[in-house]
Amino acid sequence: MAEPVTPRVAVAVVTMGNRPDEVDALLESVAKQDLAPTRILIVGNGCPLPDFAERLSLPGEVTLLEVDENLGCPGGRNVALERIRDFGDVDVVVELDDDGLLVDADVLRRVADHFAADPRLGIVGFRIADEHGETQRRHVPRVGAADPLRGGYVTGFLGGGHGLRTTMLDQVGDWPAAFFFAHEETDLAWRAADGGWRIRYAPELLLQHPKTSPARHAIYYRVNARNRVWLVRRRLPWPLVPVHLGVWTALTLLRIRSRAGLRAWFGGFVEGWREPAGERRPMRWRTVWRLTRLGRPPVI
Repeated sequence: MAEPVTPRVAVAVVTMGNRPDEVDALLESVAKQDLAPTRILIVGNGCPLPDFAERLSLPGEVTLLEVDENLGCPGGRNVALERIRDFGDVDVVVELDDDGLLVDADVLRRVADHFAADPRLGIVGFRIADEHGETQRRHVPRVGAADPLRGGYVTGFLGGGHGLRTTMLDQVGDWPAAFFFAHEETDLAWRAADGGWRIRYAPELLLQHPKTSPARHAIYYRVNARNRVWLVRRRLPWPLVPVHLGVWTALTLLRIRSRAGLRAWFGGFVEGWREPAGERRPMRWRTVWRLTRLGRPPVI
């Protein structure tokens, strides 16, 4: 039997230009990888970019892409994916948050090994941990008090650090740019699962990331609610839509203590119904069953 061919890996980073030191540190950690990326793409999301290749001696071909406005994480990542398709020499795209850090030097090689070993693997999710090694509960893609060091096939992945197979993206489509941020990973994960692709959580792939709360963003509650409604309108069979939103609304009312936060949340919920959600392509019932068998039915 022939040995699996090592996939050609690209690294994509989207930045808004407000974390220059963190971006430098991230790119330096990429440069130290024992598997050099075929390409490195850096998207300036509404900001100018310095010449990273000249300053940091980065490996591979470095491409700087500047856009006039902040397109959000999914929109910025789509800019990089579009250019990668133009090149035509990349099999796997590793996307990293601009304030993350690859602690180990073998991360890209391990990513390539995962994809080489499983031809139906569409997405690999990294483990996110802070500088003290702590992984927040919300960063483990399983229901319940899951062990962050237990890997395996799952139903979702983390946007901060992950690898995507380009042939999977060609089949199911890129990021939902209109989401701007919040729930875009679930939208992509559900499309991948419905297309017959597997998603693996690989805790040995560590991205160090500062401990943060998504609620730090001023628009978090509104966008979170709007995108959740868009997500289920786009991806769930109609009988599951009220179940999913009912469970989620009950949890939200228990969790949000701020009146201002609740007002913003309800405003986003209404916006999610009033505004177009994009193309409706609901998952098949066999995909619902598959996600349920993996431990997370799409009503949670």
